[in-house]
Amino acid sequence: MSIKVILADDHPVVRDGIKSIVNRKGSDIEVIGEASNGNEVLEMVKEDPADVYIIDISMPLLNGIETTERLIKMEPQSKVIILSIHDSRIFVEKALKSGAKGYILKESATEEVIHAIRDVYRGRFFLSPGVSKYIVHGFLGKLHGYKKYKELVTLTRREREILQLIAEGYTSKEIASKLKLSVNTVRVHRKNIMKKLDIHKQADLIRYALKEGISNL
Repeated sequence: MSIKVILADDHPVVRDGIKSIVNRKGSDIEVIGEASNGNEVLEMVKEDPADVYIIDISMPLLNGIETTERLIKMEPQSKVIILSIHDSRIFVEKALKSGAKGYILKESATEEVIHAIRDVYRGRFFLSPGVSKYIVHGFLGKLHGYKKYKELVTLTRREREILQLIAEGYTSKEIASKLKLSVNTVRVHRKNIMKKLDIHKQADLIRYALKEGISNL
């Protein structure tokens, strides 16, 4: 029986590249679905869950970290591999704390994706060699100096979702329409976000979202 995979990345060329590798080298792996953002992944899960999910960390509307957290809440047995251009410690930490079992860099994905899918499917972790050094340093133990992550998790799920859309340039009216909220509710959330983060300018709010990986536009 094949390992069923759902692949999520907002760049079709990336999805095509990974599918090509799977088709050529993964006789025991089948890509059963593709998505361009996190919301599409969550809808697919309701219809036909996969064994392994490969999720880009910086998708629009709902980023990879938030998607992983929601996915695992919906289907706790889900196994997620984060696909990323970022090899910095904070992104790896966030991915693993969200529940992901794998983290592969896009630059080496073609060489690593088959091994990553098989290892994660079998219940193991898989990290690209370029980021595995952080495990050796023991960040899963004490998470030394991990203040930024703690700051991020003080925001509610809805607040993080709205912050991402703000950083992507959507107006309060557009955000309200996308999330099916009233404009006033979005403005209240926006005010609460700024208060919690002690950030009071739009530009600074966007910079924060970019720095924390909530948005990568």
